[in-house]
Amino acid sequence: MTSRIPRDSRLRLVRPRPLAAAPTAVNQRRPRRAAPRPPEGTPAPAELARMARSGLAAAARVARWADAALRPGRDGASPDDKGALSDATAERAAADLGLTPAQVRAAWDTARLAGLVEVHGDSARPGWRLRAWNRDDSAVLRGWVALFDAWSLAHPEPSDHEPAAVAEVVSAMPQVLSFLQLSAGPVPVEQLLDLLGQRVTELRTERCEVPYGPRSTPAETVPAPPEPAADAPLAPLLDWALRALASVGALTYGDGQATLTPLGNWAVWVKLEQICVAAQSPAGNIEQAAEDMLRGCAQLRPNAARAEYRAWLAARPVGSAVGELLGAARGEDALLRGLAFEALRVVGAPAEPDVRAVAEEPTLRPYALLWLAEHDGIDPEDAHEVLTREEATWLWVDTAAAVADHGEAPMLVRHLESALQPTVPALLDEVRAVGHPRTVQVLVALAAAHPDPALAKAVRRAAFQVHTGGS
Repeated sequence: MTSRIPRDSRLRLVRPRPLAAAPTAVNQRRPRRAAPRPPEGTPAPAELARMARSGLAAAARVARWADAALRPGRDGASPDDKGALSDATAERAAADLGLTPAQVRAAWDTARLAGLVEVHGDSARPGWRLRAWNRDDSAVLRGWVALFDAWSLAHPEPSDHEPAAVAEVVSAMPQVLSFLQLSAGPVPVEQLLDLLGQRVTELRTERCEVPYGPRSTPAETVPAPPEPAADAPLAPLLDWALRALASVGALTYGDGQATLTPLGNWAVWVKLEQICVAAQSPAGNIEQAAEDMLRGCAQLRPNAARAEYRAWLAARPVGSAVGELLGAARGEDALLRGLAFEALRVVGAPAEPDVRAVAEEPTLRPYALLWLAEHDGIDPEDAHEVLTREEATWLWVDTAAAVADHGEAPMLVRHLESALQPTVPALLDEVRAVGHPRTVQVLVALAAAHPDPALAKAVRRAAFQVHTGGS
């Protein structure tokens, strides 16, 4: 028996294009349709955000403590081991916050998965969601959905089970969650176990492949080794999965039954409908600050957005407008970074000195180099050649972060096709190497969105390795 894990799977390549233009893919939506209504009884977004804030209160508290206590230049400012808190730092946080070190570590881990904290090498900084935590309900809900997508990383998996069996259960759980959502009430665990068994059997059937080559005679047939996951008991793994989902607030689990929470019910519905949280209205962009103007333009098509940029720029001195746009680009929201450089393309030559000056800033460098290449007359289709492989990969992850935060799941799957690497394993290796702070969230979102179970499994494994600092 062979596996469909994409060891040598070829990515379907598309013609190279300027990666700085890639964030505009978030704007290129199909014709608008009436947004489907959530199931009856679903709380309003503000109430869902309140629930998410309550569930993530400890994570936000630890993230704010880290923002204040671990800033560069202060003693103990860098977490150890690729973002893991050192014993001394955990004890210090516990003393300051009135928690145990174990509670601090759990909250820190949750903050990383929810995007409240972003790790750069061996240091960490607040994520853009933490900055918007008290004022932006959509940022809070996106953070909770990121944690929901990463449920299998939020709770230690059973150590006495084969990784293949664990991966099968993770791949099968979306169907279990869909059944819980459709049931709209408590479901006995025995019923969920039956459904899980059916889905795992389907996955194993889908994974089987017809052997090729000359047929051997019965005497020559060599028995295939048993599949490690084939005889794995599913009840303990279902118990682990339900406990992990309960730990992130997606469901309640006890007394032999499981029930989706309002947040979990809403998140599963969102996944099923493949919609994103409604963006802000574009009305009144001209009078807004750069960040709010860019957010308002995020839902416009490219031509309409450029018209908004021109109007916004006409109302301001060029120097201050360019400074505002670069300030927005330095923020934590990758979508705004791409849109800011689209607006700077409208500015043109007057922006060149400022763009050239920021080309040495790691976060802005790929965008600035592409802007300068196009400004110097290089065809936009060829401008990406000015980037090193590492810079291009970093930009691919940054663009994927924008799509994961603001786009639909199919858009993230299509973004996979724009990668420069010829195979999925090569892409995952280089993505892990560039050290983008959103790597874990991007990989988890891609694994949750991709319809190929084998590819999703490989991506999920890479996310786990990045999250734990393993190899």
